[in-house]
Amino acid sequence: MAHLTENPADKERFICLYPVYINSKKTLAEGRRIPTEKAVENPSCAEIRDVLTAAGVNVYVENKMHPREWNRDVQFRGRVRVQLKQEDGSLCQEKFSSRKDVMFYVAEMIPKLKTRTQKSGGGDTSSQQGEGGKKSKKKKK
Repeated sequence: MAHLTENPADKERFICLYPVYINSKKTLAEGRRIPTEKAVENPSCAEIRDVLTAAGVNVYVENKMHPREWNRDVQFRGRVRVQLKQEDGSLCQEKFSSRKDVMFYVAEMIPKLKTRTQKSGGGDTSSQQGEGGKKSKKKKK
């Protein structure tokens, strides 16, 4: 306990969420932590951040990689830290009592994001199409 703090409101005490935890394209061995039917296809850190910010949770993104993520692309990079508890140890929000609660909530909300609904609808704006194209390409090494 040299540098770590006991205060749940400190940034080091926020829980970590990697996009791989809720990625339906990953296996459990590759780091997925929730059932495939509840998971989302290739979620990004930005999407996780947007969903949780909209829910009124204190979050910030770090430029870290999940150890089992073999793809070093920017879209797979990132870790979201989420504040679950306040300084006195009470929950910030009742619906998020655990890491699992947060993962299930995020996985449920990401498909409802505007960027997701527009892409599946054909992506009428050129910027949306460009973004969609980038995400689906797999690099062959």
